[in-house]
Amino acid sequence: MPIPPTIRIVLGTWERLRDDAYAVRHEVFVLEQLVPVDIELDDDDPLAVHAVAYGADGAPVATGRLLPDGHIGRMAVRKVARGSGVGGQVLDALIAQGHGDGHRMLLLHAQTHARGFYEAHGFMAQGEEFVEAGINHIAMAHVLGG
Repeated sequence: MPIPPTIRIVLGTWERLRDDAYAVRHEVFVLEQLVPVDIELDDDDPLAVHAVAYGADGAPVATGRLLPDGHIGRMAVRKVARGSGVGGQVLDALIAQGHGDGHRMLLLHAQTHARGFYEAHGFMAQGEEFVEAGINHIAMAHVLGG
């Protein structure tokens, strides 16, 4: 799939971006991957900086979040936009936010099938695979330059 002509990335609070971020997360995690809603939504959302990518039509197509402790999570891309590069744009925006916030290292739990995606963005696997929400994951870290 070619890169969409117009992708707009918006960073903001859960209060501001909740409806759009949750729409993408619900579609990907709850409907596709069968993650229970009570696991997918958590008390960290109000604390995080959220990123939402909007397509040319203004519809949300991808999301992710950065927690105050430097953990990136809840990265999700709707099927229609997968392979377009929009997930990388969201991740890059969160990495830039983390760098701007003064983090020296960013951490995440990657679904194992997405390991290569995160490696291409500077993350390195740490430790053994584990199961989270019924899905195989690997811990990954990205050391940020000064």
